[in-house]
Amino acid sequence: MRAPCRARCVAVGAAVPERRLTNADLAGMVDTSDEWIVSRTGIRERRVVDPGTPLSALAEPAARQCLERAGVAAADLDGIIVATISGDHIMPTTANLLQHRLGATRAWGYDLANACNGFIAALSTAAAFIEAGRAKRILVIGGDIMSTLVDYQDRNTCILFGDGAGAVLVEAGPADGPGIFGFELHSDGSGGGELMIPSSGSARPRTAEALAQRQQYVKQNGRTVFAAAIRRMAEVSESLMRTLGITAADIDLLVPHQANLRILEPTAERLGIPLERVVINIERMANTTGGTIPIALNDAFTAGRLVAGSRIMLVAFGGGLTWGACYLTWGR
Repeated sequence: MRAPCRARCVAVGAAVPERRLTNADLAGMVDTSDEWIVSRTGIRERRVVDPGTPLSALAEPAARQCLERAGVAAADLDGIIVATISGDHIMPTTANLLQHRLGATRAWGYDLANACNGFIAALSTAAAFIEAGRAKRILVIGGDIMSTLVDYQDRNTCILFGDGAGAVLVEAGPADGPGIFGFELHSDGSGGGELMIPSSGSARPRTAEALAQRQQYVKQNGRTVFAAAIRRMAEVSESLMRTLGITAADIDLLVPHQANLRILEPTAERLGIPLERVVINIERMANTTGGTIPIALNDAFTAGRLVAGSRIMLVAFGGGLTWGACYLTWGR
């Protein structure tokens, strides 16, 4: 009989572009200002790639940094999952390209699209593979090149997003050791139209008419999404805490999806977690969609806040509508 195991997160890496797009830069492009953006979102700048840069150009260095920190060779990976809505291509997937470039000769790979909740969804999938005994090591990458998907003529959306990627190595460990203790995931497709890219698939191909109407870019009902995110991120975190029998005292770090500072602060307050225990980098990175959580984890690691044994709550909300949470202890 196979010995039971627990999936554990043992290393993190990240890569973001060098180029900064500040609020002052955006004020020269659309009718906005630094004060307007900061007061409504908490964002001061975001990183953006040079035109023509694919997601793999960020995902690959993030993956290599993660593997190096873990002391694991790419050839020892069983799988690669890339959570993204802006991969290099629809086909081949970015995970397939990375499998080759990294030299992960034994690994399968695929992309997973679940918008801002993509990283938690991919992490839950990797954990299921590992705890079922079907894999020992899976590299989970979250990242997006959102600068290709936002309309820089729409001040309500272009101010929110940036580019970046992060990677976490998930591996099998003892069932009584550190690792992932639980997930909770939800979807509500009735709200799909509140946050979407209308011309991005078979329902509305990118015809000349669609492109002329700028339907290839993110469209959002800001007020509705904002209200839902505040409610759902707190709800799913509280529900998972009840399921696991934990309290705010059992959470060393809350690592939320970086959507808006005015969402992060009330979420932490409702959970009873002081801001000094919340990882927030939205001021510098904005919303990198699938990349926000692993990039924030990497920031916490490099700052010495994320260490072996750290007890972490991850939580996200995004287009779909979809939301989820994960509780884990870090390291081997």
